[in-house]
Amino acid sequence: MSGVTGALGPLFLLILLGALLGWRRFPGGDFWPAMERLIYFLLFPAMLVSTLATANVAQVPVIRLAVVLMGTMALFALGLWCARHRLALAPSAFTSVLQGTLRFNTYVGVAGAAALHGQAGATVAAVAVALMVPLANILCVSGFIAAGTLGPSSLGRSLAALLRNPLILACVLGIALNVTGIGLPGWLGSTVELTGRAALPLGLIAVGVALRPSALVGSGHAFWYSATLKLVATPVIVLALAWLTGLDPVSRDIALLFAALPTATSAYILARQLGGDAELMAALITGQTLLAMVTLPAWMALAS
Repeated sequence: MSGVTGALGPLFLLILLGALLGWRRFPGGDFWPAMERLIYFLLFPAMLVSTLATANVAQVPVIRLAVVLMGTMALFALGLWCARHRLALAPSAFTSVLQGTLRFNTYVGVAGAAALHGQAGATVAAVAVALMVPLANILCVSGFIAAGTLGPSSLGRSLAALLRNPLILACVLGIALNVTGIGLPGWLGSTVELTGRAALPLGLIAVGVALRPSALVGSGHAFWYSATLKLVATPVIVLALAWLTGLDPVSRDIALLFAALPTATSAYILARQLGGDAELMAALITGQTLLAMVTLPAWMALAS
């Protein structure tokens, strides 16, 4: 347990530092929205390209990892849709619960993987991102379409945004550089790697800045639906599938880590753009992130 908390503790301290900076409105203005764009469109893609382009992906059990992670995600998407009437939620609130269950905080995941298992963990995490990000986007956008919260124009914009998603494009580029043997030669590799190193600490601080504790007031049973499914049920299913498929310890740990992550802060933006319940989404992001500071180390300690 001490090893797990020692690895994950600094990550949560960075998130809390971000929450403090957000509360103090430091440094003010539009600094943090601009920083989030820089992280999302440049720093984090650089880290993914650097990791995937030079990694020995052959050592990652990609098919089994896909079965565990993508299978679980698809299972919960189908289950939520079938249970939507029993949940008794408005369509906009349902889409937020769906996002809260399927999306995951990539910054915490990749940082946690590297902290737990070094370069091997970072490699498995990059593969997990390449597998899960496209599927999560497709399932969540499909949820908005099926729930009827967006019109045809919004559908076109969301599909175009999916094709331009910088994380998806970075994964495709990194894998292409790896498969072709081009890699990242010379100064280019060092430059991309240095750029990517800034992504995780800044990303974690930005997660904290985005937290909105006031949004938790009045979130009601929708929050507990989402929190239970995301932080309890999803790790249980992933752990069971990891055991059934015989994942190695490193891949199992990273799969469990990604399953137990709180939902992504970017889900708030999507909820605003596509007709979801943005206030509920803010509550789910905040509450899950705070709860995960307890549940995530507990799950990783259980696995170890």
